[in-house]
Amino acid sequence: MNLLLDTHALIWWLEGSKRLGSGAKKALGFPGAGLWISGVSVWEMAIKSGIGRLRLEQPPEETIPILLNRGFRELPINWKHALAVRNLPPHHSDPFDRMLVAQAQCEGLTLVTADPAIAAYDVPTIDASG
Repeated sequence: MNLLLDTHALIWWLEGSKRLGSGAKKALGFPGAGLWISGVSVWEMAIKSGIGRLRLEQPPEETIPILLNRGFRELPINWKHALAVRNLPPHHSDPFDRMLVAQAQCEGLTLVTADPAIAAYDVPTIDASG
């Protein structure tokens, strides 16, 4: 199974938060699972921490490389992802979440998220809080 972490799920994983549910932890720790971090999540974290809306224990420039060295894979935003957003129904207005949905659809990934609005899209999900 190939899993793309929503930004909040990524933050919960990075910080060892109890908000990340046991089902999500099990899926993320499953041997052979492909774990993906989108550039859009790093971008969102940088914006929100830069304006003071997100406080992290360690800055993303320190933690993201550690995860990549531990086997997480980087998912850059490409033109196919950008164009796929155009065809998404307006279930969600957050541009970061819409890009994550588009990337998951384009790349055949399962999105790990606690956001119920994402379930309205045609994309497989795992409940990050469950």
